Amino acid sequence: MMLMRTDPFREFDRLAQQVFGPTRPAAMPMDAYRAGDDFIVHFDLPGIDPETIDLDVERNVLNVRAERRSPAPEGAETIVAERPTGTFTRQLFLGDTLDTERIDASYEAGVLTLRIPVAEQAKPRRIQISGGDGGRKQLS
Repeated sequence: MMLMRTDPFREFDRLAQQVFGPTRPAAMPMDAYRAGDDFIVHFDLPGIDPETIDLDVERNVLNVRAERRSPAPEGAETIVAERPTGTFTRQLFLGDTLDTERIDASYEAGVLTLRIPVAEQAKPRRIQISGGDGGRKQLS
């Protein structure tokens, strides 16, 4: 498995929202898949200034942090505020089969895309087998 997901606070957040109302912005929605020799992750982050996006990897744990500020100027009277503002965070546990040293990140049209190469040692490879007659056979 290339990606492990965990959110130990999900149930707590759900209960807190029932009792107190929304306590923090919702987690950033994500899609993840493998395409060839790359593992791709897309995060929906509409209205985020790319300068506020922070990515770091420590011991195969990828941390994503982004901030959305209110577009209303200071002192403005807010009539409706349904779009969440504040800090959004997401943590992904990446498997050892991914090359976390070569992550490529881009942000376009409100989507943060990470491209993580599969580590060379995790790629399938052919193994040469020598036969008893001294000839070489190839195992597919």
